[in-house]
Amino acid sequence: MLHTLTRRLFMAAALAMLSMPAPATSETPVTVFAAASLKSALDELVSIYDGPVQVSYGGSSTLARQIQQGAPADLFISANTAWMDVLEQDALIVDASRKTLLTNRLVLIAGREVRTDLVIEPGFDLAGVLGQEHLAMALVDAVPAGIYGAAALRALGVWEQVAPRVAQTDNVRAALMLVALGEAPYGIVYATDAAASPDVRVVGVFPEDTHPPIRYPAARVAGGQADPAQAFLDFLASPRAGDVFRSHGFGLPGDGE
Repeated sequence: MLHTLTRRLFMAAALAMLSMPAPATSETPVTVFAAASLKSALDELVSIYDGPVQVSYGGSSTLARQIQQGAPADLFISANTAWMDVLEQDALIVDASRKTLLTNRLVLIAGREVRTDLVIEPGFDLAGVLGQEHLAMALVDAVPAGIYGAAALRALGVWEQVAPRVAQTDNVRAALMLVALGEAPYGIVYATDAAASPDVRVVGVFPEDTHPPIRYPAARVAGGQADPAQAFLDFLASPRAGDVFRSHGFGLPGDGE
């Protein structure tokens, strides 16, 4: 009788332990500030990474300024070198951790309902095609995609005619959304952004010599979690992550060389 009771108590205790929720992990997520154009690829990589990661997306300029103001970030990935340079000059990143992760291309997109095709060449009539409509671009004085886009249009000799029709957004994904929703017939975004939306089509690719090289540097933020951030950065630079980035249309340093 006593043996039976003891066995029942043991089984009840075992069942109670099985029904208890697993103890919460004490590991603090790696906080990543990343350029908005990385969202599709980085979300996939976070989902397969063996560790907690929290990503905040936005325009590189906005994220860099937040870090300058003390926002708690462990890793910063910019869509251009200039904003990473700013943080480096302010001693806000760990210089030794800085590396170039990715490359990209700049494209002109149109909404699916727009049937006019354009050849991107010096003096092409983008202003005439726009008429009274708008060209969606990220902020041309702050956000990398906007800076690249304005540089390309200047190099092609059409910026002065187009500038009054530019609708500027806080980041490149917002510019993509304007075109996808039909709020603007054309926009300038990265090739990877265009690939992420079924509601736009690529009209043409801007020649690489019309704008500065598109590079995505990454670095640990000074004062952030060192080891976890470095581990995630190493993962992003791994061949496995490179395959994912390529599947989303990004290039890797050294591609084509």
